[in-house]
Amino acid sequence: MKNDNFQQIICNATSATEIFRIELIQSLWSGYGDIVRYGLKGGVAKTVIVKHVQLPDQAHHPQGWNTDISHQRKIKSYQVEMAWYRQFSKLCDESCRIPHCLAVESDVNEMLMVLEDLDESGYPVRKSSVSMAEMKRCLSWLANFHATFMNKTANNLWETGTYWHLATRPDELQALDDIELKNAAEKIDQKLKDSPYQTFVHGDAKLANFCFSSNGKDVAAVDFQYVGSGCGMKDLIYFISSCLYERDCERYETELLDFYFAELTQALTNKNIPVDPEAVEQNWRELYPVAWTDFHRFIKGWSPGHWKIHGYSERIAREVIKQLNVVVD
Repeated sequence: MKNDNFQQIICNATSATEIFRIELIQSLWSGYGDIVRYGLKGGVAKTVIVKHVQLPDQAHHPQGWNTDISHQRKIKSYQVEMAWYRQFSKLCDESCRIPHCLAVESDVNEMLMVLEDLDESGYPVRKSSVSMAEMKRCLSWLANFHATFMNKTANNLWETGTYWHLATRPDELQALDDIELKNAAEKIDQKLKDSPYQTFVHGDAKLANFCFSSNGKDVAAVDFQYVGSGCGMKDLIYFISSCLYERDCERYETELLDFYFAELTQALTNKNIPVDPEAVEQNWRELYPVAWTDFHRFIKGWSPGHWKIHGYSERIAREVIKQLNVVVD
């Protein structure tokens, strides 16, 4: 994508007469491009965010997973994100706020997404730790997101959402030295797929991907590379595990689940989604530990010394494995 085309795309999308680079927000994982804030002259806003993907000759992964599987997964993730913004993002309302997409363009080795700058729109705060009230704002976002896309078909998105699902992680499964967990991996994956209540999962719903208002009462979410079909518990366990250490995961489990399902019930009702909220809750509550164990399986294979591998996760995993074996036997 030549520089003059790059600039013209942004100007056309924003009605700006000129653009100028303000700052690099972050480089994309393994050298696949960058996310940059640009200023606009004469445009629809003062600034925009541009996600510019440039496929590298050779990736440099921080955990050493430089395989063709990894490369193809990343390429697809950016294609999925473009499809998300083209086809589905307009369905998100203020209850699950995301950046408005102004333009999506691609050619052979490059992809370009021009997005609303959430900082300018009242979501300037990123948090590395949160209060219980702030956690609940994010859970409310997830509940409304899951309600919005309940039982919708994920055309051109991931058939199975999340970046850690089993089909895309054969290297990490091979590296896993927990034999019980390794042998149960397919049953765990299938149990989540068998839920009759499939929605779209964000797929990377960690705390770092939520943007807060200055007073912490409103949130928006970014980064839709791994959005796709799945049980909503995948997002829930991933978000909670990104916020809490072992003791608090156990301490607040019931409170957080109760809050999420109250919000989900309200959202399904408000949005007139034709499913029984009680049935969804019963099914998904049972799948919460299964989803937790699924992510635990990935982490143990990907990074055996990771801080998320702790007693709470191990206990849940052993209980899930035991239950699955009882059912199968």
